Formats: sequence, C-alpha cells, structure tokens
Amino acid sequence: MSKLDKAKERIAYEKFWLGVMVVTDVSLVGWLVSAPGSSPPWYRVVAAVLAVAVITSSGFIVHRRIEKQIDVLEDL
Repeated sequence: MSKLDKAKERIAYEKFWLGVMVVTDVSLVGWLVSAPGSSPPWYRVVAAVLAVAVITSSGFIVHRRIEKQIDVLEDL
C-alpha cells in the first residue's frame, strides 16, 4: 500500500470517529435541553455536561488532526 493510500485511509478512519463524536454530542445536548421537563437526578445532568465538554473538545482535536493530515497529502 502506498503512503498516499495509507494517509487517505487514516483520514477516512478519523472522519468516521469525528462523525461518531458529533452525533453523540448532538444527542447529549438534545437530552440536556429536554431534561428539565423530566427532572433527572442532578448527577446525570452534571455528567452529561462534562461529557459534552469532553466530546466537543475531542472533536476539535480530531478535526485539527485531520486538517494536518490533509495538508501532508500535498507533499505526497
């Protein structure tokens, strides 16, 4: 497998996980918006807010890695 093909596969794999993070993030935010009506225990809300923060920051990190790998493709 050439370096170009390997780099493309790595980018595709990271794009998949970025998509998983975005869907999870949107789902958690949606749950938080609808949570006040059902009044879940406070620790679930705190855990969801922390999870949103971690997943969002992880998504930005993965996005930056993908951008850097795309820039490397110019050299191959």
